[in-house]
Amino acid sequence: MFIHTGFLKDNEIQLILEKTADGNNKKEWVPAYYFAICNNKGIKMGTCDLRIGHNDKLYYGGNIGYSIYEKYRGNHYAGKACQLLFKLAKKHELQYLIITCNPDNYASRKTCEYAGGKLLEITRLPEDNDMRDKGETEKCIYKFTL
Repeated sequence: MFIHTGFLKDNEIQLILEKTADGNNKKEWVPAYYFAICNNKGIKMGTCDLRIGHNDKLYYGGNIGYSIYEKYRGNHYAGKACQLLFKLAKKHELQYLIITCNPDNYASRKTCEYAGGKLLEITRLPEDNDMRDKGETEKCIYKFTL
């Protein structure tokens, strides 16, 4: 199921696989890859993950998550990591991906726009969504056609 990921690099960054996780149908979890976002010297600048598949939970949680360490922000590393993850998603024959963020997370919204996402909607989370336990109530839903 999981594909070799050594090709996930460009002239600035590389994604180093840290682990994979199998899906869990009962919890509605899909298989996932977890990466370190590193520069080409191997210095870790953040993390990202790719969840393979689609379901109702992923519409609100997204197929891709990312975080850039504060001292490396402002260089589009998250957007560049997303573009590399798009290549892996295509190898899994996904036609599109969803990335979500909180409406007040302007940096993440800019990342989604930089990476070519189309804002589908800003919507309230369903009452039974797990993210509500963290105080979240709304999500921006971006779609990326691959």
